Amino acid sequence: MALKISTGLRNKLLDTGSFATVMAGGLVKIYSGTAPLTADDAIGSAGTNVLLCTISIDGLGTGINMEAAAVGGTIEKKTTEAWKGTNAASGVATFYRHVAVGDNGSLSTTQARLQGAIGTAGAEMNFTSTSLTAGADQNVDYYRVTLPTA
Repeated sequence: MALKISTGLRNKLLDTGSFATVMAGGLVKIYSGTAPLTADDAIGSAGTNVLLCTISIDGLGTGINMEAAAVGGTIEKKTTEAWKGTNAASGVATFYRHVAVGDNGSLSTTQARLQGAIGTAGAEMNFTSTSLTAGADQNVDYYRVTLPTA
């Protein structure tokens, strides 16, 4: 799966500002199941998806942030923030959505979303193991978003 950008995110990047600004205070939601075809599609539109974990600052529900400056077309998670969550369910993590504040996962062409695959290597988000266990902590120590070159 290639990184997928919602219509809402594309429009906001063109209209109102940077990725870091648009996504400030958002969350990363980790799911099992087949990923929706687009980031505009509702969660569950490609089958059954289970929300396995929601990543926030220190797992406390506080929205996450990116660094203020991009370098070489890449922006990374804010290094002063510990991104983690407690797994709400057990399952195999297959994809994630980085969502802006207030996103409920329904069909939308206005919500800012970034959707990518989860794997153990070569995915948009890599974990040591994609098998998550309910009640266990899930850390995201490294996260970066890169826009393609011309």
